Amino acid sequence: MKSLKFWILRYQLTSVVLLVFLLAVVLPLTLDIFRLNLVGKYLTYAFVAIGLVMVWGYGGVLSLGQGVFFGLGGYAMAMFLKLEASDPITTKIQSTPGIPDFMDWNQITALPAFWLPFKSLPLTLIAVIAVPTLLAWIVSFAMFKRRVGGVYFAIITQAVALILTVLIIGQQGYTGGVNGMTDLKTVLGWDTRTDSAKYILYYLCVALLTLAILLCRWIQVGKVGTLLLAMRDKEDRVRFSGYDVANFKVFTFCLAAALSGIGGALFSLQVGFMSPSFVGIVPSIEMVIYAAVGGRMSLVGAVYGTLLVNAGKTFFSESFPDLWLFLMAGLFIGVTMAFPMGLAGLWESHIVPWWKSRREALRRAEVPAPNHAAPAPTTSKASPALPEGVRGQSV
Repeated sequence: MKSLKFWILRYQLTSVVLLVFLLAVVLPLTLDIFRLNLVGKYLTYAFVAIGLVMVWGYGGVLSLGQGVFFGLGGYAMAMFLKLEASDPITTKIQSTPGIPDFMDWNQITALPAFWLPFKSLPLTLIAVIAVPTLLAWIVSFAMFKRRVGGVYFAIITQAVALILTVLIIGQQGYTGGVNGMTDLKTVLGWDTRTDSAKYILYYLCVALLTLAILLCRWIQVGKVGTLLLAMRDKEDRVRFSGYDVANFKVFTFCLAAALSGIGGALFSLQVGFMSPSFVGIVPSIEMVIYAAVGGRMSLVGAVYGTLLVNAGKTFFSESFPDLWLFLMAGLFIGVTMAFPMGLAGLWESHIVPWWKSRREALRRAEVPAPNHAAPAPTTSKASPALPEGVRGQSV
């Protein structure tokens, strides 16, 4: 128990423990299964947000194309789920049984070769991480080795998101086109639409998100995290010290891509579909908003920011269907203008000092007051401060 407490204090994990308690205990006890499933969907976006904390908050590299990696992970899992839902018995009414329905609609008569590995769940899980990471390595290695950064890198990542969206929509026979991949129901025969399955998938998401936060926190407190902060503030000084700045940026960008891919795969499992609407520029910018609202330097803050923005999006769209986009824009602008460092910055600048002052006031109130009934010290007979008639008497 002492070692666990020491570990929590060393890595400053108190906020992580509170977050896990909220997600694993409070929300499941207070929300119905529909709302809890919505929270589970929001938490899949949190994987992207904590990746942005690493690459943007610590690495100083703003990426506006993280939806690409989220979508790749989601499509990898969706391909496995779609193949399982397209068995010959279920698709016997098609012209070519045993292939996804959208392929049959587009007159494709055989399963494409790049779909074959996704018949295996282990290979699919590998692809969920490997495919986004490989694309991230290609893009970042080509850019960072040539010292391309700042706004130029942000524009390039936007271009990648646009290219992938057009590619997915254009290759309708292989990807499902604009409709995406739907009707994803089972994993190895296990029905993911039941209430018990939704609870299991929710807790799986919470567990993986906690592991991702711990991994990123371990990196932050180590040498790599220190170098990332140094590179963000004084990149040339780090380079002149003998470190290869490009390699550290490539590593951080690939880490963020891998986390985004995991989030996308969990999204496909919980929601039951995947479409190009989660890959393009707009969702990628929304994911940056999650990190900005929560605090781009705080892993836990990014999770809270994701939950707040998406909960606001759901509430406003349900209550004010004609105005919800304007209300969401107002929420984002108001939070970022009032609290430039997000919710985490608000916590550090206002809540923590208030709590410390409150504890100090309580501590002082518990200290016993001095005993004023004790006799005062006597003065010397030669003291000039006493009148002539009372010299030598006790005061």
